[in-house]
Amino acid sequence: MSGIWNAVFPPGLFTNPLLIHLWIAATVIAVVAGTVGVFVNLRGDAFVAHAVPRGAFAGAAAASLVGANTVLGLGVFAVVMAGAIGMRRQRRANPVDVALILVLALGLGDLFLTLSQAYAPLVFSLLFGQLLGVSATDVWLIGALGVVVLVAVGVVYRPLLLASTAPELAAARGVPIVALNLAFTVLVALAATLTVPVVGALLAFSLMVGPAAAGWYLARTPGRVLGLSVAVAIAVVWIAIVLGYDTNLPIGFLVSALCLAAYVTARAWRWASRKGRSRAGAGAAGSEPLAVG
Repeated sequence: MSGIWNAVFPPGLFTNPLLIHLWIAATVIAVVAGTVGVFVNLRGDAFVAHAVPRGAFAGAAAASLVGANTVLGLGVFAVVMAGAIGMRRQRRANPVDVALILVLALGLGDLFLTLSQAYAPLVFSLLFGQLLGVSATDVWLIGALGVVVLVAVGVVYRPLLLASTAPELAAARGVPIVALNLAFTVLVALAATLTVPVVGALLAFSLMVGPAAAGWYLARTPGRVLGLSVAVAIAVVWIAIVLGYDTNLPIGFLVSALCLAAYVTARAWRWASRKGRSRAGAGAAGSEPLAVG
């Protein structure tokens, strides 16, 4: 039995301490990203999920400069970035303002890395993720932040769902739309904080959008979409870890490619199922007897 196991999975995949850290962290990240991603897709907030991880990159660079934990730096800058974007959007500001905030954050990241003289592997891991870059401290921080995000989503789930699908009805029922929008932007920031250490700032967007987008094509009710989104996200990161460890391909690339594959597969399945139903309906209509008057 062990021979078959070793033939399927590379040695050390489930025993290397660094990989054990990665398995735990990646699973937490997948659950959080799959959960938050459902509302990102539902609300059309893909830009926020795209921009916040890039802004958070500056926080990781700043933490590297002062010798602090990069996950904490990511969290601080992600929340600041999300707050700035959220307030500007609530005031219906010029989109250029939000774009300039993002550019400034990226510029600060470049400045902080230059001042810290960070070595190339650290820069690469911050931008594109790293297979063995998750420490035991990172696991604890990611786990704690993951619990906070999931509990927060559970608390605001019903009003957030209503505000995302019928904002006018939600406002009429007394749901604080502005506060809820800002709170959700902060949740996206915290989800980005979790995702960047494994997938990287430039590719974190894929894990928060791809699995949930696939879920919306495979199911119709929010609860089922949520379950499918989390399941797809977990499958993506697990497969990416196995392939990355066995082939040395970058985990950020693997996660992005697998998310795209899941999305395309879900769309193809939806298209095929619709075609099948339309043909079945046409066949049933054609088999009905004609009325003779």
